[in-house]
Amino acid sequence: MTHYQQLLQVNTSGKSLSKITSKVKEAVLKSGVKTGLCNLFLRHTSASLIIQENADPDVLLDLEKFISKLVPEGNYYIHSAEGPDDMPAHIRSVLTHTSEQIPINNGKLVLGTWQGIYVWEHRQRGHQRDLVIHISGE
Repeated sequence: MTHYQQLLQVNTSGKSLSKITSKVKEAVLKSGVKTGLCNLFLRHTSASLIIQENADPDVLLDLEKFISKLVPEGNYYIHSAEGPDDMPAHIRSVLTHTSEQIPINNGKLVLGTWQGIYVWEHRQRGHQRDLVIHISGE
């Protein structure tokens, strides 16, 4: 069994979704794995990792609008060490994911036709986010 690991640094802009599908596909290609599993782990608590619609950008806008209503910013929280967007960002990452697993078949990610991989920045300003890509298989 082969194991391949890569750290991908993603520079985000405030409250946005950064599409990383092509970067993850490149890592799968580099790994040489034909059949296996791609595990993605985002090393942060105020951003998330999602698999979502990659064709209609309105879906991503609606997701951002929905989560902003569900978890509003403001003086509602005890924890505010880094500002009014701090605790809402933590809650949003709990409601989504910090890791994903995607099968690999014939050397390619087995994503659905309309699926893309995104880092979802929940903070007002951009950050450099670290994503660990771990690929295993044969």
